[in-house]
Amino acid sequence: MDLAAVDVVTLGESMVTFLPSRPGRLADVPSFDRAIGGAESNVACALAAAGHRVRWVGRVGADGFGDHLVETIGGHGVDVSAVRRDPDRPTGVYFRTAGDRATDAHEVAYYRAGSAASAMSPRTVDPAAVRSGRVLHLSGITAALSADCLELMRELTARRAGRPLVSFDVNHRPGLWRGRADGPAVLLELARGADLVFVGDDEAWDLAGPEAVRAALPEPELLVVKQGAAGATAFHGPHATFVPALRVDVVAAVGAGDAFAAGFLSATLRGLPVRDRLRHGHLAAAAVLTAPGDLAAPPARGHADRLAALDDAEWGRLRLGPGWTQDVPGAAEEVRSP
Repeated sequence: MDLAAVDVVTLGESMVTFLPSRPGRLADVPSFDRAIGGAESNVACALAAAGHRVRWVGRVGADGFGDHLVETIGGHGVDVSAVRRDPDRPTGVYFRTAGDRATDAHEVAYYRAGSAASAMSPRTVDPAAVRSGRVLHLSGITAALSADCLELMRELTARRAGRPLVSFDVNHRPGLWRGRADGPAVLLELARGADLVFVGDDEAWDLAGPEAVRAALPEPELLVVKQGAAGATAFHGPHATFVPALRVDVVAAVGAGDAFAAGFLSATLRGLPVRDRLRHGHLAAAAVLTAPGDLAAPPARGHADRLAALDDAEWGRLRLGPGWTQDVPGAAEEVRSP
């Protein structure tokens, strides 16, 4: 396959998601709307919407759900030419309630065991496709899917000359590691092989604060520790940069972590300073938080750049609500709060 070079390659499982038509227990929801979900494909779609050339590498079933995923992700402007179809394994699906999946106020029912994506391995993924970007973005979710997937992740995070910049979102999902005690250790191992790491301060390792995370993870050139509503700290060389999160009128608390990674990566590709990379991460997360679903149109680049350039006091006064991404006269002022 003759693959054109792209800015970013993302690799991982995407699934068909069924969103409830109304709040309530899964047992009580009468119908669902179909969407797509998957950390790496979310990042790919967000980066494509921000104007970058992106390729998603994955594996789906030779079924209608696989068709839907490939067509939908491709429709967001992502190159899906390296996606493989598996004739023997199904595309993964999941159902969730309307609550916040980051808390206990939600239910998620996954049907992904034995999925096509779980058959990803160094032998079933095109190495040329994986290496075709300036950045390769991965997440810890893939490592939990199967032994073959873990073998692939170890191969991709091995430090070798000439590889792309490897970005790794820890994305610790305890449910995927149920029955295994080695999940945190595996995620730490993979993170140590990456150049850029995203991790929540509540993920995996029970460490007290960003500095403790950095002490446990000195290898990556850039380490971004997300601190929830407080903000995020980026460690780069001997330096640490903290940027507070924005005040946001939340519509749906899903997909924000993937959007943050996409915003940070977009600013990284543009060579922006670390502070501005963090701010673009927060702005991309705010775009998703103020819209339903895992994906949302990001603000126009100029609009985001203007907000990211605010001084610290103005940044601290921002409050973003639904519709803030529309770059219309006065929109930025309307979302500011004293």
